[in-house]
Amino acid sequence: MEENKTVNKSIWGTWWTAFRKWFYPAWLIYETVIRFYDYALGVYHYIILQEQIWGVKMAQPVALLASSLTFAICFFFLTVPASMALFRYFNTKDLASNSTEQKIKRFL
Repeated sequence: MEENKTVNKSIWGTWWTAFRKWFYPAWLIYETVIRFYDYALGVYHYIILQEQIWGVKMAQPVALLASSLTFAICFFFLTVPASMALFRYFNTKDLASNSTEQKIKRFL
């Protein structure tokens, strides 16, 4: 109980506390956008290669629609909620009562 009363200082200094509530969600958005763009590009190329199934005129619109839907679904159902959860986690005023924060504080 006594070790939870003391708050460890971050190795990055006091300015990091205000900065991290925006940094981690922004970093998550950046990384997932890159990954989901790769997924969408893969879907696009797969459908274009299946040209004999869709036909020459339909392959391009179907590939664009499917790849756009892949990106949008991944982004809105995975990235946005996860970023909001990260922002809420790091936006709390007192993280000293959070046991997870105490365990990972020295790495942040």
